[in-house]
Amino acid sequence: MSTVAPPAAGTDELWGPAEFTAHLRAVPAERYHDRHPFNVRMHEGALTPEELRRWILNRFHYQRHIPVKDALILAKFDDPALRRSWLRRIQDHDGLVEGEGGIERWLRLGEAAGIERDRLWSGAEVLPGVRLAVDGYVNFCRLRSPLEAVAASLTELAAPTIMRTRIDAFERHYRWIEADALTYFRTRIGQGGRDSEEALALVLAWARTRQEQEAAVGALRFKCDVLWSLLDAIDAIDAIDAIGTIEGAGERT
Repeated sequence: MSTVAPPAAGTDELWGPAEFTAHLRAVPAERYHDRHPFNVRMHEGALTPEELRRWILNRFHYQRHIPVKDALILAKFDDPALRRSWLRRIQDHDGLVEGEGGIERWLRLGEAAGIERDRLWSGAEVLPGVRLAVDGYVNFCRLRSPLEAVAASLTELAAPTIMRTRIDAFERHYRWIEADALTYFRTRIGQGGRDSEEALALVLAWARTRQEQEAAVGALRFKCDVLWSLLDAIDAIDAIDAIGTIEGAGERT
């Protein structure tokens, strides 16, 4: 857990760059979804094939909206150089040509897990809680300031670590998914590290008041809540099924 002290109430004193960075980094250190019980079980190898497929299918709903939210952020920028730089994030997921990019790599992960592309693309099985979480994030990027929208992306500060953990977990515990299907995770190690450092530099430069700094930290907390809520929705199905099993057993006695 982070040892960074929480912001003092009622003060307008600007944080220095090091202190501001520490407050930002403390958010994913404390609230990132690697701590969620579902992710913990995934990384321990405790998920059934059906649970893993459910995660891949619902997480795809989030993945396919990443370039959408990045397009909304890009549209807020006045600087052509900054737009060109941010455009790379969209290209990373959509690819420069058909058959490339992060979305394609996630589709291949789904196929390796036994989920047809049409089933992933249809979205028919996406859980309501997952839709709500993803819509909330997209609308946040649409409606909030460029500073807050970029700050929300800083969950990528923790992305390289969770991707390494996930690759290790899949190779150890889910060997029925071929290694070539893990390319999405491998690619995001480098992309996440690069993107988070670029976004962090922008947030440090743009937040010129204590209020703006705290808004940036709040935006990052919100994004962590989005990812946590997404897993809550996926994990809740098991709890509902368990309750139904218990109730059914009670009716038979």
